[in-house]
Amino acid sequence: MLSRTALSRAAQLAARRQGSAQLRGYAAAAGSSIPTSFAYETADVAGVKVATRDSRGPTTKLAVVAKAGTRYEPAPGLTVGLEEFAFKNTASRSALRIVREAELLGGQLAAYHTREALVIEASFLREDIPYFTELLAEVISQTKYTTFEFHEEVERVLHIKQARLASDVSALALDAAHAVAFHSGLGASLYPSPSTPLKGYVSENTIADYAGAVYNKSNIALIGDGATPQALHKWTEQFFKATPSSATSSLRLDSKASTYYGGEQRTSHTGGNALVLAFPGSSFDAFKPEIAVLTALLGGQPNVKWSPGFSVLSKATSTAPSVNASASNLTYSDAGLLAIQINGAAASVRKTAEEAVNALKNIAAGTISKEDLTKAVAKAKFDALDASQSGVATLLSAGSGIVQTGKPFQVVETVQSINGVTAEKLQTAAKALLDGKATVTAVGDLHVLPYAEELGLKSTSLRVPFLVYNLSNLEPQTQTPETAISFASTPVSILLQSSNATVHPNNHLKHIPQATVKMVFAWKAAGLTYNRYLTVAARVVRRSLKEDKRVAAERRGEMDLRFAKWENGKMGEPKNLADANAAAAVESANKGGA
Repeated sequence: MLSRTALSRAAQLAARRQGSAQLRGYAAAAGSSIPTSFAYETADVAGVKVATRDSRGPTTKLAVVAKAGTRYEPAPGLTVGLEEFAFKNTASRSALRIVREAELLGGQLAAYHTREALVIEASFLREDIPYFTELLAEVISQTKYTTFEFHEEVERVLHIKQARLASDVSALALDAAHAVAFHSGLGASLYPSPSTPLKGYVSENTIADYAGAVYNKSNIALIGDGATPQALHKWTEQFFKATPSSATSSLRLDSKASTYYGGEQRTSHTGGNALVLAFPGSSFDAFKPEIAVLTALLGGQPNVKWSPGFSVLSKATSTAPSVNASASNLTYSDAGLLAIQINGAAASVRKTAEEAVNALKNIAAGTISKEDLTKAVAKAKFDALDASQSGVATLLSAGSGIVQTGKPFQVVETVQSINGVTAEKLQTAAKALLDGKATVTAVGDLHVLPYAEELGLKSTSLRVPFLVYNLSNLEPQTQTPETAISFASTPVSILLQSSNATVHPNNHLKHIPQATVKMVFAWKAAGLTYNRYLTVAARVVRRSLKEDKRVAAERRGEMDLRFAKWENGKMGEPKNLADANAAAAVESANKGGA
């Protein structure tokens, strides 16, 4: 018979063996596979590309993702205008009815856009999928692009977003980075700046034409998260029949391929300081796992509260609490941008940027520790898996992948490729970024914010070819190798010499001597005296102001014109034109009667 002590020891050993086996099972499950619910099932239903993923939860997200981001718009402001027309009056429902019905069902409606996609989204209870599938189909095919809604809702909101963009230095710097890196296409701003001329481009008619170009079966994808394929396919086939199969507008999308250029742009601003250091990144069609790991290594915010974190940028900003810095890979269909965004006090932004570039140089030199590499790989895998769970990023990435490449973004392949990143591959990637042309944009106090060359980065230099032309006969002339500009009544010679040094807008003019230019005023050329010129100009200004007042009164439905009758060389009392006409009619009638 076993003693109590021996029995308790046997039970303890058995429990330990069972616990260790259970822990090994957890570890194997975590390291060997990824939940199959992360993958989307794709199908073609009634000509519409549909992707579904059933998370078996009580709620569902449904979105129409259209290939209609700002890179494709043929004129500025069309994408944001089309976004603001979502869930407005349609052929079957008013905007008020749409809002009330969605509220009664507990649903949420949203519309937003990126540089490549326009998303019309609905979140609702799982059993309400028929109504919201019908609503999304109705929005993209039956919306009325009315004049009063454009002026009262769309145009007003557009101006508000323009004003908000003008005061956001971080958004301005990131938009400028895209413009410098890609020029047109992906270089288009997410929202038009206040200085962008929209009057000739954005109206209810041009937005309707743009909708006809983008809302068709060949240019959209329907993404469902939290719905069964059978249910979504059934209602898609029923409600998306009216969606056009191809474009119904003569408007053509700007779909040329992206090209990375790089360069530098600096903008003065009193609303804060922001700096963006950007490099060619990873795209959907050519995923680079080294860029994902490098982004995680650069990091930004710490993963654990009250800890500086292991990433380069989190360590750099730990001593400067007034600075925010983060690294991200902005992924697009045929291009990517690895962007380091820094904002805060100008001096702290400059210091953080210097530390970030030095860290890149250290990575390129192969000085990264094995522990930091392991942390960065794990962080990159976590970020990819976390972004692939239910949320906005999931619908957007899946829909963008389908409309751009024909298949959704699959996280399993991403994680497997990240596992293969080594220190040598990371070193090669960092070295390639530093050897290539960087994109640097600064917004704020330009007296303090650094230039690209001051950070040790390569950017586009302003180089002028060594050419001399005589403007009298446009033939090249032989000159001494000096930079000079001269103006005279005789044939003018202009000499510009190239330099190996980078020339910046603030200092390249000091090498050019001042030119003597004879100014001729317009009033002198017209043969007028100065006093006569002032008299004529004042008369023109007064007439212009009167005309503006008259037009404003007509728009208000008022006639505020004044009239004064002259008698015996004296001006009578000014009266309203309508009253004066009535009085004249009465006076004429009295005289006739007399």
